[in-house]
Amino acid sequence: MAYLEFIIPEPDPTQRELLIPELEALGFEGFEETDDALKAYIPEERLDEDAWAERRLPATVNRLEDQNWNQVWESNFDPVVIGDFCAVRADFHKPIRGIAHELVITPKMSFGTGHHATTRLMIQAMRTLPIEGRKVVDFGTGTGVLAILAEHLGAEAIWALDNDPWSIENAQENAKRNGAAKTTWHLAENLEGVPVADVVLANINRHILLQFMGPLHALLAPGGLLLLSGILSADRPIIAEAATATGLSLTEDAQEGDWVAQLWKKPR
Repeated sequence: MAYLEFIIPEPDPTQRELLIPELEALGFEGFEETDDALKAYIPEERLDEDAWAERRLPATVNRLEDQNWNQVWESNFDPVVIGDFCAVRADFHKPIRGIAHELVITPKMSFGTGHHATTRLMIQAMRTLPIEGRKVVDFGTGTGVLAILAEHLGAEAIWALDNDPWSIENAQENAKRNGAAKTTWHLAENLEGVPVADVVLANINRHILLQFMGPLHALLAPGGLLLLSGILSADRPIIAEAATATGLSLTEDAQEGDWVAQLWKKPR
């Protein structure tokens, strides 16, 4: 199957945050963010040319044969090292020494390699979270990198879910590659049936976080922690309004560039 790569020049992160959900609705399955563009990928046979034309977005379009897909990722995927805590590399990279947790991730078309600020912020925050012996939910798991890290940190059990079949398949492959056996992977559109958790990880986007803030709060055990990212700095007030309305309290806030990660706590 051939894929089409749309390179959309749009450096404004606010526009980018709004654009990705719109492109997902058109059938785009993978995204790569650079400093000056958003790259979006879709199977050639799934492109609705009329729907795309209505968006009137400037874009350079490249046709990628299926056999070259992994090469596209490999050519752009350098290891990510976060202090001495965590490194994320692909299987074609050499092992990275002096790191507490080394994760081997093949991203394919899924999100989460540590290259985006939101993933790095989540990983950095997880360094101090009380995860050992706890039950963890990874909402919007993508490549599975956060769920796999949670297992490395001693989580008792991890429930990881995503609404993209490709992501679940990719995450399962990455879990096997990293010897992660305590995580169960679930294809789901919502949080129905997800067990109560001590820690919930949600690195998605503002719109999904707002839509699911109530269910995420309900999912937390008393005293549970909700780590959020996919938030722009300008979104702090609306996220705070939604989170505090459920009874959550903000305990930590970190920022990298225009992106923010926040840790919220449910009262006991």
